[in-house]
Amino acid sequence: MFTPHLVFLVGPSRNPEPLALSAFASPDALDPQLLQFLEGASERLCSWIASASERGPLPALRILPDAAPQVHGRDMGQLLDDLQQVMDGAFQPSHPGALAHLDPPPLSASIAADLICAGLNNNLLAEELSPSLSHLERQLCAWFAERIGFPVGASGVAASGGSLSNLIALVSARHQAGLDHNPDAVVVVSADAHVSWRKAARVMGLQSDGVRSIPVDEQGLIDLQQLEDELSALSRQGRPCMAVVATAGTTVRGAIDPVSAMADLCSRLDLWLHVDGAIGAVFALSPITTYLLDGIGRADSVTVNPQKVLGITKTSSLLLVREARVLAEAFSTGLPYMEPALENDHGGELGLQGSRPGEVLKLWLGLRQLGESGIEQVLSAAIARREYFQQQLDPNRLMILTGPLHVLACRPQRGQAQQHEAWSNETRRLLLSRGIMVSRPLHQGRHFLKTVLGNPHTDHGLLDQLASILNQSVEALP
Repeated sequence: MFTPHLVFLVGPSRNPEPLALSAFASPDALDPQLLQFLEGASERLCSWIASASERGPLPALRILPDAAPQVHGRDMGQLLDDLQQVMDGAFQPSHPGALAHLDPPPLSASIAADLICAGLNNNLLAEELSPSLSHLERQLCAWFAERIGFPVGASGVAASGGSLSNLIALVSARHQAGLDHNPDAVVVVSADAHVSWRKAARVMGLQSDGVRSIPVDEQGLIDLQQLEDELSALSRQGRPCMAVVATAGTTVRGAIDPVSAMADLCSRLDLWLHVDGAIGAVFALSPITTYLLDGIGRADSVTVNPQKVLGITKTSSLLLVREARVLAEAFSTGLPYMEPALENDHGGELGLQGSRPGEVLKLWLGLRQLGESGIEQVLSAAIARREYFQQQLDPNRLMILTGPLHVLACRPQRGQAQQHEAWSNETRRLLLSRGIMVSRPLHQGRHFLKTVLGNPHTDHGLLDQLASILNQSVEALP
């Protein structure tokens, strides 16, 4: 058997003689050089995570190795150094001050599962290419569906991110409504809905007004009366609505639309209701926080992203559907080059993606590590962190936008839009110099500073410091 080899020179401290590392590990015996290489990479990763608090969330330098491969392959030490350069220039989600985005530190078990996923190199396109992982995906989707209140028999599919899950949901909704070839169809969302809906409309070839945005109230919730008025207007205009979208966790403030009332309306009008729960749907997993998602089990489809709060390594998104058949009906084209699936449909027949990695493994192992009590603790702690931080902010100085989840945004009560832009820039730079990273969203024509309180390493002392800086930052404004 021909086995291609690359020669890697190992440093003299371990091996004085050059050792060959197979480009592909032997299937006949343990490859000691692969083991050594993975151990070296793991050691560097663990050291990088362990030194997070010594640096800021953002790297001071972004020096990367050349992107293109060289004529001859790099040796083991050089490859490890290349990895180190990438790590040194990477965003550090494990830093306690990493509060800008929905990117928490990764779960330990999920990190290991990501490595095993790469080593297995199974493909969820078809059952014969991933027999255990395909079954695991179906079981996990069924478990998530049961937790959010879907009936027995509900199912879903994993996808690479919430934007793709939302697109798969919208294509399914359009197909069920018999609107596959109708570019006049529309989707109705709130004004604070995620930008992925406009991307989906472009991909699906909808008209420029194919996404209808409904204003939100002072709490950031979709205005139900205006939603009903818009649906009535669309009916009069002969513009079919393929789906109504409720957002469970808006991007800037974490608001949750009134899902139950929207379900009543959609049921009466026979419309598909999708819940974009990329941020908030995971809170339905805990009996302590599930009340926040009242009515979510009445939706036709739900997007949930365990990567946003639970620390499952990216990417980890699920699209859950009330009726399992709708995915295959929308996406099945047949896989004549594969053996028939022994159970249900091949994974490549349930969404837009054909080849898919076994990402479900890191979700499964991460949940196994946490257990029910750990899931509950992570979710409850994130909300408690936001509540504590909110209590430290001065509402007389700062306009505070938040919801029931772990996201909070604020800006000065005084001043004009231009002053708020300058304030957000200057304050963010000051915070970064103190090792605290927040984001700077533009919302309703004004710049805010946003914190996401899902980082388990963030303690009250850091939140006190952050609140003090924010409270004092508005003093110079007229």
